[in-house]
Amino acid sequence: MIEWDSPAARAPRKPERVSAVRGLVLEHGDGYVGEIVDVASDSVGLEDRRGKVRRFPYGRGLYFEGVEIELVKASQSRPATAARDDRSRSASGSRAAADARARTALPSRIFVEGRHDAELVEKVWGHDLRVEGVVVEYLGGIDDLTDIVADFAPTAERRLGVLVDHLVPGSKESRIADQVARTPAGRFVHVVGHPYIDIWQAIKPQSLGIRAWPDVPRGEDFKHGTLKRLGLPHGTQEDVAKAWQAMLARVRSWNDLEPALLGRVEELIDFVTVHGER
Repeated sequence: MIEWDSPAARAPRKPERVSAVRGLVLEHGDGYVGEIVDVASDSVGLEDRRGKVRRFPYGRGLYFEGVEIELVKASQSRPATAARDDRSRSASGSRAAADARARTALPSRIFVEGRHDAELVEKVWGHDLRVEGVVVEYLGGIDDLTDIVADFAPTAERRLGVLVDHLVPGSKESRIADQVARTPAGRFVHVVGHPYIDIWQAIKPQSLGIRAWPDVPRGEDFKHGTLKRLGLPHGTQEDVAKAWQAMLARVRSWNDLEPALLGRVEELIDFVTVHGER
């Protein structure tokens, strides 16, 4: 069994060395996205979609296609496309638009129930979402989803996609989804979900080095119960947070996720990026 919180699991991977060449689109940890328009001896200038230029020194702290890199002078490394073994696909498996700038955000939105769910969506689909201009917002729960939809006021040009946990026939979640569908704006809202009790189970067990997700009895907290049965620290919320970050670090691409989640997220992205009546 993998010790997710072991020193080996926590050890960061050495970032790849990527050449600083004009035209390369990079992202800073604070969310700034820009294209390299100037290369100097000690730094590069990144121009965002508004024409603003910020300078960044060589080294770590910048991201290429969602992965942290070590930016170096062009003579010290191969171009980014070659430095990543000619991989031209994003973590979601789509064609990576390395030369595309982040678009102005669409009026449509995707709401994701659960903080861990939102972090996983960003980890795998972040590149696609930035290219499409889709904003994902964290949704604490869906008990008041009907009111949330009414406040959002969706239209054909302002669609709303919602990803929820445990959307199975007869569940509370399915009843709420049906209520939303019956509202006047229901045709501009698409509620989908995965069958798992918690988003953790959408990660393939083998990607985490375990044979299967343990069964946690109904009524027992799923996360704490899961960690307990895996022999990991589970007494506090801090234990849960540390375990989740270790799990998330093991997710490299869509290959680490179950198909039941993959299809639903792709479905939402397609829905909110289509304009006009369904």
